[in-house]
Amino acid sequence: MNVAFLIYRRPDLTRQVFAEIAKARPARLLVVADGPRNEEERSLCERTREVVQHVDWPCEVRRNYSESNLGCKVRVSSGLDWVFQEVDEAIILEDDCLPHPTFFRFCEELLDRYREDPRIGHVGGSNSLQDLHSTRYSYSFSRFTHIWGWATWKRVWQEYDVNMTLWPDVRADGMARNLFASDELARLYEEHWAGTYSGEVDTWDYQWQFCRLVHGSLAVVPAVNLVSNIGCGSDATHVIDPDNPRAGLPARAMTFPLHHPPYTVCDDAADEAFAKRFVFRRNRPVVRLARRLKNRHFYGGLVRRIPIAGDLWTRWRKRRSLRTETTA
Repeated sequence: MNVAFLIYRRPDLTRQVFAEIAKARPARLLVVADGPRNEEERSLCERTREVVQHVDWPCEVRRNYSESNLGCKVRVSSGLDWVFQEVDEAIILEDDCLPHPTFFRFCEELLDRYREDPRIGHVGGSNSLQDLHSTRYSYSFSRFTHIWGWATWKRVWQEYDVNMTLWPDVRADGMARNLFASDELARLYEEHWAGTYSGEVDTWDYQWQFCRLVHGSLAVVPAVNLVSNIGCGSDATHVIDPDNPRAGLPARAMTFPLHHPPYTVCDDAADEAFAKRFVFRRNRPVVRLARRLKNRHFYGGLVRRIPIAGDLWTRWRKRRSLRTETTA
């Protein structure tokens, strides 16, 4: 079992998640860390890295650490590029995604089952709907790629493009409307992808969602929530609202042996329920404005629109992205 662990500056959360990884005793542990933005963060980053130094089970440990801050988009995408240069498949956890012990077995079994199946590109560990939508199988299939604990294969990650170079063609041809079950959801994601492509949004996961949809593969969603996000709050990168309805949902046990669906078809009803409860709620105009004003990347997007200053800002970000130090 290969586990990729993405860490940054939150030693207490990292310690909780690492304890669960230690219980699972993966054969390989690949640690990806971003660097500090300032001297105040340097100590936090060092303490966070110290947590994962203590591996007390037989394990091959590999590390990819940046000494400068690359930001969410560059650090996660470059870190996972490195992970899939090292291994052919991996279970991926961020420092605030606390898994139930059965999460690891669930991912392992489905990585094995769908290893050569191009219809499946993502094995998710979270189910935010909980009891609001049920299935009689151990999991269902979705167009959404939930990233709070997940797994995939090198064959799939090779399709990933952090710069979304296909987006202009998809937009020009009106193909985004064919990627979702409803026009309303397609319009919303067109906005997300346009902002991501332009650089206004500093993230990596909208690109992953886009990649899976344009390449025509589905994501697995477990019947029960297997991962609890314990990091929503002021020190989070994106989900800064502790009252977010998806924050802190308890993780539950998966029952084995798994009861596999006899078909590979997207559960549109579940996707619609998820969109109504979580996606559209967080995209109401007032909620979106508040989230933007609280997000430091919004101000970077404004700077990039200013002549000369925007060009200098872009060059500076590119120089930072190249200053990555890798420790094997």
